[in-house]
Amino acid sequence: MTDIEISRRRLLGTVGAAGATGLALGAAGGALVHAAVTDTADGASGAGGPGSALGTAEIAFHGDHQAGITDPLQLKGHVLAFDLAPGAGRKEAAALMRRWSETARRLMAGEPAGTPDTGIALDAGPCSLTVTFGFGRTFFDRTGLTSRRPAALDPLPDFSADRLDPQRSNGDLWVQIGANDSLVAFHALRALQKDAGDAARVRWQMNGFNRSPGATRTPMTARNLMGQIDGTGNPKPEEPDFDRRIFVPAAGPGPAGHAWMAGGSYAVVRRIRMLLDDWERLPLGRQEQVIGRRKADGAPLTGGTETTEMDLDKFGPDGKPVIPSNAHARISAPEQNGGAAMLRRPFSYHDGIAPDGTPDAGLLFICWQADPQRGFVPVQRKLDRGDALSPFLRHEASGLYAVPGGPRAGEYVGQRLLEA
Repeated sequence: MTDIEISRRRLLGTVGAAGATGLALGAAGGALVHAAVTDTADGASGAGGPGSALGTAEIAFHGDHQAGITDPLQLKGHVLAFDLAPGAGRKEAAALMRRWSETARRLMAGEPAGTPDTGIALDAGPCSLTVTFGFGRTFFDRTGLTSRRPAALDPLPDFSADRLDPQRSNGDLWVQIGANDSLVAFHALRALQKDAGDAARVRWQMNGFNRSPGATRTPMTARNLMGQIDGTGNPKPEEPDFDRRIFVPAAGPGPAGHAWMAGGSYAVVRRIRMLLDDWERLPLGRQEQVIGRRKADGAPLTGGTETTEMDLDKFGPDGKPVIPSNAHARISAPEQNGGAAMLRRPFSYHDGIAPDGTPDAGLLFICWQADPQRGFVPVQRKLDRGDALSPFLRHEASGLYAVPGGPRAGEYVGQRLLEA
């Protein structure tokens, strides 16, 4: 791979994970993600014709960690869960993960999916395609591997803003697809669905999007569907404790039987509907008070730029905190949560107009951490108790998945679990 290709994952630290804002829209609502869809390695002009850097950008399938975690956000995303078919067990699951891994490896390299290939992505390069696989809590019951199920997969607690649809939540297997071309992303989705064969069936699927690479004059943090600059509070890969916060250590606490998660991470996935009509009725000043940041540039209400640290101890002439006590940015700040941190990497979604005329739109919140019980859960509990943003959000689906480390050459994802 070229230096440019290798550096793509590092770019999240400067483009996709930089900053200081955070809309904790996730289940526990962690801060909104800093959109990293603009990647100067792909060409900031946005040109994307055949053979362009945008189309030829390739992300490696093999590595210490799976792709799609620290890589820059892509234009298009598909998130879906499968349940193993009745009677399918560990043997069938291993065969399925072997097929899926080979298809993902080929597609991420810009090769045909195999036989038969649908031809959906003919003439396109890999377009920064990533495919990420995870296992839900029930996967371990279905495969007879409950003794190897980590405690970090214990069910998430209930939150007051939850209006969860069980048919669109959880699942034995989880797949995240991202690419900077919609046809390339759909091609991967279709290929993996076909690969499932009789071993597994789709439980739910959700589709998302982000800003197109090169859509802004210079790389910048993206906005969410509320119009807010979204997620500059992400931990950065160059920080000394980044790996400790986001990835499971190779040797650490827990039974030796859980060593298969070394280099892996845990993904919390939430479908969060934004009540946009209610939000848009608020005057600008009130929106900024709810978030704790200026809408124009993402700077904290205490002044400076987007990356300026919030002055949580600053008071106004009226004797009240400049950043209100219930502002989303204040409540979700790591320093207000014992240092709890997660890497937010979401997609926006829009699923049409509801019968009452309101948009069915919001955030496919995806956050990554070494332990969700110490990352997502405490932050969400605090948001649940008094976040000013909560009245404008509805959590409609939820899932928690163990995402193993990246496969070595010749391995498939999850092999160290399924064949140990």
